[in-house]
Formats: sequence, structure tokens, C-alpha cells
Amino acid sequence: MRNTVRFDWALKRLLRNKTNYGILEGFLSELLADDIKIEKILDSESNKQTFDNKLNRVDMLVQNSKLEIIIIEFQTNYMSDYLTRMLYGTSKIIIDFMDMGMNYAQVKKIISINIVFFDLGHGLDYIYHGTTNFVGLNKHDILNLSTNEQKVYLTPVIAKVYPEYYIIKVNQFNEHAKNTVDEWINFLKTEEVSENTIAKGLKQARETLDLLKLTKEEQLDYYRDMNAFRDYESGMTSNYSLGEEKGIKIGEEKERIKGEEKLKYSLKQKQIETAKKCLKKGMSMDEIIDLTELTEQEIIELNNK
Repeated sequence: MRNTVRFDWALKRLLRNKTNYGILEGFLSELLADDIKIEKILDSESNKQTFDNKLNRVDMLVQNSKLEIIIIEFQTNYMSDYLTRMLYGTSKIIIDFMDMGMNYAQVKKIISINIVFFDLGHGLDYIYHGTTNFVGLNKHDILNLSTNEQKVYLTPVIAKVYPEYYIIKVNQFNEHAKNTVDEWINFLKTEEVSENTIAKGLKQARETLDLLKLTKEEQLDYYRDMNAFRDYESGMTSNYSLGEEKGIKIGEEKERIKGEEKLKYSLKQKQIETAKKCLKKGMSMDEIIDLTELTEQEIIELNNK
């Protein structure tokens, strides 16, 4: 086992260096099944240079040689609205990279890669890929691009015009690596790299991200950031536990009140049924009140129904 730094930390500190582009190119090439060459790293609003500013989320914008923009985002803590967070992210990038007077055909192609460390959605797989297609309501066919539109968009497939989404559920990966993509996911989960790996970029990752090969200043930064992350995680866990305990107590109190109300209703119904029987037998008001504990007005209302 090698002492390798976390990949999300490396995204912020090491992988922006052009000499290390091969690591990121390898990861993207294996995931996208394409030979990805990074043209440049783009600025992003949330690319803070201190890890504890954005402890639970790290992102990076990459422009490849096809001038497509790739968003790589790490999310470590649970977000119930993360799916719309993904939508917001791609939409904002499209707007941010539009120039005044720009033709719509020049809108940047966006690929959103989301590496999450919580159970997002409900599914059995650990890698999901989402695209946009248009299906006929009557003929059930897939809408395709015309010959002229293919020249405009430089692709024959409509799905390639719209943003694509990848979701990697790291914690759901519990298998032995069956392919090179799995090797990368295993690295994201364990920070371990097999000596005989053939996955693009992983050998360089093993060498470059070796903690012992960092400068003393980089090592101090790493330990400081990891301590801050652990403190944050501990605080989140503690708050969750306290909230869960409080929630249980509130739930128990609600159930107790609900039970009491149900019992009161049941007793009231029995009183009413008894009063109805007494009225049928012609018993006096005082006798019915004494027997059922209903008020005179309640008995009169029953008698008038």
C-alpha cells in the first residue's frame, strides 16, 4: 500500500500543473472511452485555493482539444438536491462561456462528471451516464439531425449537442477492478494503485501523488487540510446524531399524543353509542348523563339526529 494523497486534494493543488495533466487525461480517457488531451484548465467560481473553504466539494473545469468543457466535481457529503445542483452547474457554465452576439451553434459542449461519496438516487450500479434524446410520442423513434444540422453541430447525434452527465458513486464500488475504469474508481475510493495497472494515468498518479514525494510545505498543507476535513466530518456526524436523537424524541412525543387522541376518540364513540341505546330505551336525561358522562347538550343533539 502506498501513501497516496486524496485525489480531490490533488485536483486543487497538484493537477493544475501542466506537467501533471497526464493523470487527469488518463482518468478522463478511461471514463469517456476517448483519447482526451487537456488544452487548458479553466477558472471556476468555486475553485478556492484553500481546502477548508469548500471542505465537502471540489470542482475543476477542463477544456479538451475538441474545445469541449469538462466539469469534474467531487461531493463528499450528502445533498438531497444534488441532481439539480448538477443541472445548475452545466447551465451556468454554458452562460458563462457565451459571448455577446455568439451564434447558438457555438454554445460549448459540456460534460459533467460527478464523483460522489454518498448514495445518490436509487440504483444498483456505481457508474451512470445521462444524455438527452427526443423520442416520438406516436412512432417511438429517436429524433436525428438532418444533414445540414450535422454540418452545423459537427456531430450526427443529437445527444452530443446537449450536456452529458456522469455519476460515479464511489462508495457503491465494492468489487475487484474488472477493467481500467474500475481501477480508477478503486483508486478514488482507496488511494491505492496496483503495481501492474494498465489504466491510463494511474502509474503517473501513483508516483506524483505519493505523499512522501511532496515538498515539506505541501505535506504540511495536506495534513492541515485533512485535519480540517476530519474535524468537519466529525462535526457533521455529531450534529446528525444529535438531530437524529432529537427527531426520535419528537417522533415519540407525536406518537404519544396521537395515541392519546385516538383513545379519547374511541371512548367518545363508545359514550355516544351507549347514549343512543339509552335514548331508544326511553331512559331519563339524568340517567343517561350519569351513565355516559356526556353533557345534556350532546345528548339532546344525538336525540335530534
